[in-house]
Amino acid sequence: MQTDHSILNVSQGVGLNSNIILAVLFIVALVLYLLAVIVSNRKHKPWPISRTILWVIGVGCALVAVSGPVAQQAHMEFSFHMLGHLLLGMLAPLLLVLAAPVTLTLRTLPVTLARRLSNILKSRMMGLVSDPIFTAIFNIGGLWVLYTTSLYKAMHHDILLYLFIHIHVFLAGYLFTISMIYIDPAPHRRGYIYRGIVLILALSGHGILSKYIYAHPPIGIPRDQAQSGGMLMYYGGDMIDLILILIFCYQWYKAARPGMNISKSKDNKNFEEPQPFKG
Repeated sequence: MQTDHSILNVSQGVGLNSNIILAVLFIVALVLYLLAVIVSNRKHKPWPISRTILWVIGVGCALVAVSGPVAQQAHMEFSFHMLGHLLLGMLAPLLLVLAAPVTLTLRTLPVTLARRLSNILKSRMMGLVSDPIFTAIFNIGGLWVLYTTSLYKAMHHDILLYLFIHIHVFLAGYLFTISMIYIDPAPHRRGYIYRGIVLILALSGHGILSKYIYAHPPIGIPRDQAQSGGMLMYYGGDMIDLILILIFCYQWYKAARPGMNISKSKDNKNFEEPQPFKG
């Protein structure tokens, strides 16, 4: 069974131009981070090389999702599209969050600008967009809308819509991750039980959606491709979610046992929860 050619013929042209724009955005993010590391190292103690590596790998995952063979095949095979979803919306955001970009930015900026950024982080708007319930709906709810309506087919015919959806997938994944694990300063902290409940519900919603896709292919997608894509979304998503769960549980354990000496191990510093935000 072949994929809907009305999607393919248009999507390849739309995707090519959109993927170039997306790739440039991530390359710029990589360059800015590396420059910030250089500036920060001149003012403070050396920035952890492990965090820089996490950022490079995270950007690399995003680039694989929006450019190169995976992105090209995503317009012909739904399973490749789903692989791109896992990389762009789940793995890349997780790695980038672990790279602590906000902390690096605060270290790099002049005091005046750093204080302004601190005020933004403490604003009510940031409290909303970092709330686990909001980020879960923004993330998982957006995926349900994408795959259960005609939106998936429509994005292959409109370059702006294609860009918007891919940026949304990435930002939704990033916001969801920062609402669950605190690596950077977090002025609007939520309790572990609250976050844990939302995390369980969100992961359940993601898993149910993958099964729905398996049984009910998105418009224009053959059943066999929907089944392979649904399975990849289910099992691949579980693997990435497991990393998120382990970090969440580690931080919870550390918060419950503050007297433990686990924090003295250099191998665990990338997963440490920061001290309460003071601005």
